[in-house]
Amino acid sequence: MESKTMHVEIAYALPRQQRIVALELSEPCSVREAARRSGLQQQFPELDMESVDLGIFGKVVSKPDEQLVADGDRVEIYRPLIADPKEVRKQRAAKVKAEKAKR
Repeated sequence: MESKTMHVEIAYALPRQQRIVALELSEPCSVREAARRSGLQQQFPELDMESVDLGIFGKVVSKPDEQLVADGDRVEIYRPLIADPKEVRKQRAAKVKAEKAKR
């Protein structure tokens, strides 16, 4: 039985640069293992592939060590959030409310 080659992409983006690495995989591979094989950790030493959040086409993968990639997947490596989006929205709303109160 001939093994089928899968083509996947691994993407990582910073505010001013991004990298997309194309991989050919000949055997089943987890999402995290595909990210490890990308070599992006050598280009971005701050990446901790063992703890970073991963997703496929914009959807976070809850168990990246267990979920297998499929042919054509784009695995995305997510950076940690600097600020909680909910908190930022609350602060913005409070600022607008305070400005309106001054008028």
